[in-house]
Amino acid sequence: MVKRKIIVYPDPVLSLVSEEVTEIDEETQELIKDMFEAMDEEVGIGLAAPQLGVSERIMVVSIKEKNFERLAIINPVISFFSEETVVIEEGCLSIPGINMDVRRPANIILRGLARSGRLVEINATGMLARVIQHEIDHLDGVLFIDRLSYKDKKAIEANLQALNKQYSAASP
Repeated sequence: MVKRKIIVYPDPVLSLVSEEVTEIDEETQELIKDMFEAMDEEVGIGLAAPQLGVSERIMVVSIKEKNFERLAIINPVISFFSEETVVIEEGCLSIPGINMDVRRPANIILRGLARSGRLVEINATGMLARVIQHEIDHLDGVLFIDRLSYKDKKAIEANLQALNKQYSAASP
């Protein structure tokens, strides 16, 4: 059973810039475990800590076909973005029911800390690069819908308003 639920748009925590993790302790490890559980429950391939209501710079990725079944990165930073870009449809567990094309760099280099605290560097391409960029955006308070053109935002306006109403109705 999942301990924490995924936070849904327009919850304000999704717009916050997350704080760096200063100590990888038992609480950090428990959060990472909860993140994987929540992501698996919703059949996602990436999740950032703010999506569980925790404004810390932690992300998890699970792309089985790329051999990144259980990748957790703490304080991730992208040190390189390729000039080549690709457009791929994206969705988000925090914005259910909305999928839109988003342009992002095709290749990146990611640096961060593994769960063990060891520094790692990953040269990512394809779907792995896409998911990492999407999750780091969450850590910076940016949603994929923030990257859409005016025209595309207008196309999903009714869907976003419906999510706003659901959120308002569920809020105490």
